[in-house]
Amino acid sequence: MAGLDFERPILELERKIEELRHITADKEVIRRLEIELEKKKGDTYQNLTPWQKVKIARHPNRPYTLDYINMIFTDFYELHGDRLFSDDKALIAGLARLDGEKVLVMGHQKGRDTKENLMRNFGCAHPEGYRKALRLMQLARKFGVPIITLVDTPGAYPGVGAEERGQAQAIALNLREMSDIAVPIVVAVIGEGGSGGALGIGIGDRVCVMENAYYSVISPEGCAAILWKDSARAESAAEALKLTAPELLKLGIIDDIIPEPQGGAHRDPQVSGKNLKAVLKKHIQELKQIPADKLIPLRYQKFRKMGAFV
Repeated sequence: MAGLDFERPILELERKIEELRHITADKEVIRRLEIELEKKKGDTYQNLTPWQKVKIARHPNRPYTLDYINMIFTDFYELHGDRLFSDDKALIAGLARLDGEKVLVMGHQKGRDTKENLMRNFGCAHPEGYRKALRLMQLARKFGVPIITLVDTPGAYPGVGAEERGQAQAIALNLREMSDIAVPIVVAVIGEGGSGGALGIGIGDRVCVMENAYYSVISPEGCAAILWKDSARAESAAEALKLTAPELLKLGIIDDIIPEPQGGAHRDPQVSGKNLKAVLKKHIQELKQIPADKLIPLRYQKFRKMGAFV
C-alpha cells in the first residue's frame, strides 16, 4: 500500500512484523512489536495535523464515488449528458436504490491511473457536468426522489474552454436551484471538497464530511500562493483555513462527521462504505419525516446561519 511521509515509521514496522512472521516462531517478539505498532498508530492518527488530513484525503488508494456506489447502492443506472454540449465524465450521476429506497446519486469521479485521470479530468468538472447534475436533480424533484451527492474534487476545472462555456454561471445556477428543490438532499464530502467545484453539488439539507476529508473555500496550495506568494506554505494555509471535519462541525458549516478506519478510508474501504451508508440512511430517513413545504425554509435558514458570529 502506498504510504504518506508521516506514515513511514508505521509502514516500516508493519513490514518488519511481516518479515518476522516468515523467519521466526517466537510469538512473544512479534506480539511486542504489534503492541508497539498499535501505539505508534494511535500516536500518529489521533494527532493528525490539518495538512496531514489533506494528504490522506488525496491518497491515491482512497475510495472514489464509483467505489462507494458499488458498495452502498443497488440497481445503479448511470444517466449522461447535459443536453447542451456533452457528457462530463468528471461528474457521474444516476438513479439507484439505497436498501430499496429510490434515490438519485451523483458525485465527482477521479481516475486510478494517468489514462483514467485524463478521461475524468482529475475529478474537476466542466460546466456541462454541473448542468448534467442540475438536469437530473430537476428530474428527481419531478418524481419526488431524494438526492445524494458525493463530493470529491480539488475544484471546478478552470480552463479557457470551461470559462467560455460558462463555468461560473453553471455553478451559480446550481447554488440557486439546489436551494429550491423540495426533496431531501444529503451531501457527503468523501475526499477533497474544494471551492465552487464542491459547492456546485454541495447545497443540501444535511452536509456531512468524512473524518479525514477536507472542505474548503480554496486548496491550501492556492491559499498559500495568494496570501504569501509561496505555495510551499500550504501546511500553514491548511491550519488557517479550518478545513477539517471537527473544525467545520464546531463552526456549524457541516452537520455530521462520517468515521473512517484508523489511518484513512483506503485502509479498509468496506468499513468506510458501511459507515457512509449508515450516515446517508440516517439522514434520508430523518428528512423524509419533514413535510416538503418545510424543507426549503429549513435549508435556507441552515445556510443563512453560516458565518454569523456575535
